[in-house]
Amino acid sequence: MKIHPETIDKIKDAVEITEVIGDYISLKKRGANYQACCPFHNEKTPSFNVNPVRQIYKCFGCGAAGDAIKFVMDMDGVGYMEAMKHLAQKYHIEVREEEVTDEAAVRQNEKESLDIILNFAKDFFREQLTNTEEGRAIALTYFRERGLSDPIIEKFQLGYSPSGWDALSGHAIRKGYTPEQLENAGLSIRREGKETLFDRFRERVIFPIHNVSGKVIAFGGRILKTDKKAAKYINSPETAVYHKSEVLYGISQAKNAIRQADLCYLVEGYTDVISLHQGGIENVVASSGTSLTVEQIRLISRFTHNITILYDGDAAGIKAALRGLDLVLEEGLNVNVVTFPDNDDPDSYMRKVGSTGFTEHLHAASKDFITFKTEILLADAGDDPFKKAEIIGDIVNSIAKIPDAIKRQVFFARVAERMKIEEQTLISEGNKILRSQNTQKQKDRQRESARRVNEALGGTAGIEPPPDLFAEEEAPLSPADLSGDARHRIEEECVRLLVLYGNVELEEGITVCHYILNEIHDEEFRNPVFNAILSIFKDKIKGADIPHTDFFIHHEEPGIKSAAINWTTPRFEVSNLWFDRHEIYVPTELDVLPKSSLQSMFRLLKHSLDEEMKVLVKQLSLDLDEAACTDIQARYLDIKKKSVLVSKELGIIFG
Repeated sequence: MKIHPETIDKIKDAVEITEVIGDYISLKKRGANYQACCPFHNEKTPSFNVNPVRQIYKCFGCGAAGDAIKFVMDMDGVGYMEAMKHLAQKYHIEVREEEVTDEAAVRQNEKESLDIILNFAKDFFREQLTNTEEGRAIALTYFRERGLSDPIIEKFQLGYSPSGWDALSGHAIRKGYTPEQLENAGLSIRREGKETLFDRFRERVIFPIHNVSGKVIAFGGRILKTDKKAAKYINSPETAVYHKSEVLYGISQAKNAIRQADLCYLVEGYTDVISLHQGGIENVVASSGTSLTVEQIRLISRFTHNITILYDGDAAGIKAALRGLDLVLEEGLNVNVVTFPDNDDPDSYMRKVGSTGFTEHLHAASKDFITFKTEILLADAGDDPFKKAEIIGDIVNSIAKIPDAIKRQVFFARVAERMKIEEQTLISEGNKILRSQNTQKQKDRQRESARRVNEALGGTAGIEPPPDLFAEEEAPLSPADLSGDARHRIEEECVRLLVLYGNVELEEGITVCHYILNEIHDEEFRNPVFNAILSIFKDKIKGADIPHTDFFIHHEEPGIKSAAINWTTPRFEVSNLWFDRHEIYVPTELDVLPKSSLQSMFRLLKHSLDEEMKVLVKQLSLDLDEAACTDIQARYLDIKKKSVLVSKELGIIFG
């Protein structure tokens, strides 16, 4: 199923971007627009701009841009369909859907089916917890003993799966669900060689796992009775909606608190998260016992760039976890670490000292990751110089993962002082690692480029050039390399003028669009986004239907939409006070539009002519007969004359 186009139009018409964004962050009016600190990156000075007239937002710090739909997609980590349904619910619009017959529809139907049956299971587990004698006696008593209140149990939708072998499976089948649906959702397991099902989570307390937007996508279950053969915790298997490496337990309940605090606490287990919420600390998520993945780190970075990892007192576990945290540094996050006394984890320590004592410990025991790692490893090294040298290499390797050069410098100085070693020695070792990393990245890029060329030429896929074809050092850019940037800027200026001013008349009956396309109608732009925009204008002008700026701002192609938003949201605007107070009139771009349009066309023409001349010069260096050389020289002189004329025109414009 997909949302009917009429419903999409209704949603787009109803949406007010300041209302949508205002649900997530606090906006302040500034002139005609609104500003805030960007929710997509860490900043102290507001650079996030919302334009209520054009219904778009743009961050001048990280470059994030889009409309209300894109904002919901990025903030909640959902797809287009879910974002539209969220907005429809906000504006009380009934969602009409229509059939889709392609493969995407099959995948969408599978996900929708999983959503329904997982929600059904969640309700079943909650009912069993509160409304059955077994649930109240076993599971609810367990939660009460851990100090959990009814609001917290409700907040995390905790439940219980009863002891019967097929309590959930049988109930679901009686309600019309199929065995295949139960298996696909990871709720039931088929007995080997038999048709009967049994419940995966039988006789366990249930922890529903939600995605960012709050949908149940999986379950975790903890056994309460002593059974050495059974795992203490089990999770749902991977499904079409649940990929463990991409999920953080508690992210739905924590995301707003993480944004507000600009800090995320990371713990290991479900009960750690819930116990901290019970104690009033809500900006906390759990990796659910797995090592952090890049996907999980990037999920956190959407809400903050500051993360504090809470470890229990198990020294062996801490050392094992240290090995995986370089990924966090590599993604540019600021990492601190807090440990707890022996035999305590965040859950038990919260219950032991209470909210105030826990918060005080967080502040007192917090150390940056590099300092923490240095202290932990040095404690094992003692006076052994070989172990100490190995530790230094390990720590330098971690520092080299940090993208920010200033932060690297600070940590090198701190570690040098702590380990009583020359700072320059650490920096030299770090530079070796960085050079090696850059060389490898360059080789990888070259191999990928060679692979693509090989495929484009019809070569055998997968064949790579031998490694010795790759330079060991990354060569500096030459003027020839930089010419591509010049072409990019020239193309961008042409399409920018078309998008912003295409309908503006320069003289009666002649718009900017007619003016520019008349001169560059045979041009093909190299940048795919710019060429797509140019093609739209070439196509539309045939029917005298020149698209307006809003057509591109709300275009379905993300690259076109992003470019249009960038062009329509300047970082600074000239204040009217120049004229009001000083009677100084500052010309706008509209005032100089004829010159700007002419200038952009001449620049494009000049660049094309200069490139033609370079090609001819290369041809002259070949071993050609006299007639061919004479012909090339004549063509070169003809193009040179045109280039000189264009240069003079550009000089007139500039002068």
